[in-house]
Amino acid sequence: MTRPANHPQRFALNYELHARPPEALSIPEQASYLALATDSSNRQAEYECIVELCTRYGVTSPAPELNHFKVDLGTFRLKWERRAECSSYTFFRQGQFGDPFAQPVIASVPQDWLDQLPGQVLVAAHVALRKAPVETPDSEELASLFEGNPLVGGRVGDGVASVRADFRIHADGFSRFLIEDVSLTPRQAGRMVQRLLEIETYLMRALLTLPVARATLPVLSDADRQLAALLNQMVDVRSEDEPALLDRLTRLAAVVEGTISSTLGRICAARAYQELVARRLAELREVRVEGVQPLCEFVERRLLPAMGTCETVARLQDSLSERISRASEMLRTRVDISLQRQNQSLLSSAARRAKLQLRLQETVEGLSVAAVSYYVVGLIGYAAKAVKAAGAPVNAEIVTGLAIPIVVIVAALGVRHIRQLVQRAAS
Repeated sequence: MTRPANHPQRFALNYELHARPPEALSIPEQASYLALATDSSNRQAEYECIVELCTRYGVTSPAPELNHFKVDLGTFRLKWERRAECSSYTFFRQGQFGDPFAQPVIASVPQDWLDQLPGQVLVAAHVALRKAPVETPDSEELASLFEGNPLVGGRVGDGVASVRADFRIHADGFSRFLIEDVSLTPRQAGRMVQRLLEIETYLMRALLTLPVARATLPVLSDADRQLAALLNQMVDVRSEDEPALLDRLTRLAAVVEGTISSTLGRICAARAYQELVARRLAELREVRVEGVQPLCEFVERRLLPAMGTCETVARLQDSLSERISRASEMLRTRVDISLQRQNQSLLSSAARRAKLQLRLQETVEGLSVAAVSYYVVGLIGYAAKAVKAAGAPVNAEIVTGLAIPIVVIVAALGVRHIRQLVQRAAS
């Protein structure tokens, strides 16, 4: 049967629908989890590590383009997932155990292979799943599994299991989760483990923004003080000092925009991770157990203040940027008005000089006509006297007198013609 051509992204998108499925877990089960902060430069090294482990245990390696991979290596099972900002390695082992955390699964993983994993450990956790005891366990007995630390948790999945955790990093560098099964199915158990590990991972990813926000707050506070001082100076600033003040505002704007560019990505990521944490907590469907702080309450009480700090930084950045922009616009308007006044003054001065030059030019032209006429009339008078001396019946005085108006008119017309020629050439 023929059909239209497939969209180039059809199979990739279908693959995403089934990406990162939870592991089906048969209780009792133990898991060790590592989330390593990585970036795109580590991708090849990650893949080579997975291939090397598969080769060591004689199993087929994954394709290079895959972002998640599951394999049974005999003594343990591996689930590897690659995300945008971290890669996770979860090691599973099914079978009976005594102390849930005395012999973790990761102890069965070759140490030399673990040492060569690229990235930095962001989350490390042990998870133990066991059947819930018939009688309610003693709180001190449970606390002893967590080195006596205060525990959080409750019944989850509408009562199909209970969870205990302390969210502390123990001496081995791992935190601990204990899940006691009441009526979990294997898929439910896998989803429960996946949600708990994702909660801690997303929580840590969100909290990574907190140090950045704390480091940015003093910079923004200093910028706020500088802006207040500049605004006070704007009230009485002299026009000649306005450009310097505008330059200081521009420099301050660059500082604030620099903090925005360096923190915006992390704050947006923190918001996304906060939403994911809230979603995973809701999916647990936790029910409070008397005397134990609920897991969702513990996480929210720690996460919300941190996110509040991040949001404070974001709001302060937006406020400073907007206030600096308004102040710069006002000062720029004042500078423009001052420049317009200066330009108007220069134009008025130029107009006055042009009028003076015109009057001077007219005066010079008048003097030029008089001088030319004087010399030309003089020459005509000399010529008339010469003709009279030669015996011609000519009255030299009459000839000279009659020549005066004619010479003046001709000289004036000549000077006017020359001025017009110069003006046309200039234009």
